[in-house]
Amino acid sequence: MSEGAAQDRHKFDEAALARWMEAHVEGYAGPLAVEKFAGGQSNPTFRLTTPGRTYVMRRKPAGLVHSSAHAVDREFRVLDALGAQGFPVPRVFALCTDDAVIGSMFYVMDCVPGRVFSNPTLPELSPAERAAAFDSMNETIARLHAIDVDQAGLGDYGRPGNYVERQVARFSRQYREDELAGRSEAMDRLIEWLPANMPANTESRRLVHGDFKVDNVMFHPAEPRIIAVLDWELSTLGDPLADFAYNVMVWRTPPEAGNSLMGDARLPGLPSEEEYVAAYCRRTGRSGIPDLSFYVAFNMFRLAAILHGIIGRTLRGNASNAQSHEVAKRFHPLAEAAWQQALRAERER
Repeated sequence: MSEGAAQDRHKFDEAALARWMEAHVEGYAGPLAVEKFAGGQSNPTFRLTTPGRTYVMRRKPAGLVHSSAHAVDREFRVLDALGAQGFPVPRVFALCTDDAVIGSMFYVMDCVPGRVFSNPTLPELSPAERAAAFDSMNETIARLHAIDVDQAGLGDYGRPGNYVERQVARFSRQYREDELAGRSEAMDRLIEWLPANMPANTESRRLVHGDFKVDNVMFHPAEPRIIAVLDWELSTLGDPLADFAYNVMVWRTPPEAGNSLMGDARLPGLPSEEEYVAAYCRRTGRSGIPDLSFYVAFNMFRLAAILHGIIGRTLRGNASNAQSHEVAKRFHPLAEAAWQQALRAERER
């Protein structure tokens, strides 16, 4: 699909949006200018600019999507709850569940001024700033996993128990159902291996982000500290070790499979995987994470399944990002990397 065609597919009635914001967003005053953010594979995201304030809108994409995916109403709920807890998230203003307004469900939140880095090696920063930025990520995810979900009003935000098992089943089903996107021998092996090799004791009632990585957090404009965590689409109640392993995955991801801290990617100031894991364990009162390789294999499998879905959406013509066919090239290398982590987990037993 051409970039122009992709842009056309995401167009909507901007006047209708402006009328809705005037009625539902406290303090809104037009005129309104709309611009789609580049990147992003799931829920299309837009900058909404007015003379007095800038907002961000996240909407459910048009076209055929998985029934359990793109739940922007869940994103709105968790952001609202976390903001009340003082956790660093953007302020949310209003949710629209009426598809008639712009063609799909959406919500509007504050546009937080800050920096988002796409490269996990953080080449823009000094060694001391890199170290501080990674420590801020570590502290933030540990803080997330310490939240009392009942006190936050999120006690029913996900089904209790068996988080990893349910995630494996969900993404296995999505992978198998999308025959148009093709098959991978590594994925087929993982679909059998993961359920048979679950850790004996898993936690499943902590709030997990599901996609916690450097380009999903906003850093202060001038300081190496996180001021907002973004993109909560995959959040639920689940296993904090699985969530943390996703954050750690970058140390084990080969460059051809995506963002990587392996080999030559390392720069001065970046912590080692061992240092990063030890810091999280200190903050959460753990003695270690003996099943880390299993959790990394699981997360690589899950991300590969998401990339597989992008392949399918690209072939159907309703992927969010015009460059999604390039992202889809990571699918096979990542699936193979996941299988290698499974083999590593077996060796470490």
